[in-house]
Amino acid sequence: MNKLTGIAGILVDYGGTLDTNGRHWASVFWDQYQLEGIPVRKEEFYQAYVYAERKMALEPIIKSHFTFKDVLFVKIQAQFEYLKLESLVSSLGTNIVLACHVLVLTSLKRAKPLLASLSKQYKLVMVSNFYGNLENILADYHIGQYFDSVVESARVGVRKPDPEIYTLGVQAIDLPASSCVVLGDSYGKDMVPGKLNGCTTIWLNVDSWEEADLESSSAADHIITDVLQLKEFLI
Repeated sequence: MNKLTGIAGILVDYGGTLDTNGRHWASVFWDQYQLEGIPVRKEEFYQAYVYAERKMALEPIIKSHFTFKDVLFVKIQAQFEYLKLESLVSSLGTNIVLACHVLVLTSLKRAKPLLASLSKQYKLVMVSNFYGNLENILADYHIGQYFDSVVESARVGVRKPDPEIYTLGVQAIDLPASSCVVLGDSYGKDMVPGKLNGCTTIWLNVDSWEEADLESSSAADHIITDVLQLKEFLI
């Protein structure tokens, strides 16, 4: 595999990329629902998942000091609210949060040496749709020091898939887009806006819930199935 040349900066997504190694959070939650035997159909679950994500994006529920475990618990509360399963939050909901958090800890432990190596050679910026507490989360997991900047939707007022959020990411590290790589798990929210900005794009495509035809995924310059494969292009 040929190394990428002329690259000086890397724009990295958080949710579904670093924290789950490419697994879409809907898929992660659904697996846990099944393991806990929660009696809902997949379509019902996904409606609850979307409801929770929209509620958290629109309402000031998440506080700047919240940890990621706190965020997971709020997500479960909102999902169960939609499904009218509030009475199960303290039992099955807590089990789901704990299992999901183990996945996050495992994924970030694997990714941390990679981030450490990349940060010595490139400028790194986190570009994420998040709730205003991402810098606190990165610090809590001891990976914030690897990023030169954090561009978070709740703080900049722009959300993916709007290409402007990636424009802000490129500007944050003061580099031309042509010398930047975008790494993300979402074709529509990461690859397309990254490519529109003129960046090289690397799609971490594991079990995305998006409808994306691999034969026509022209916005993705490269496709990987494990975040550690990034070193094959850049280290």
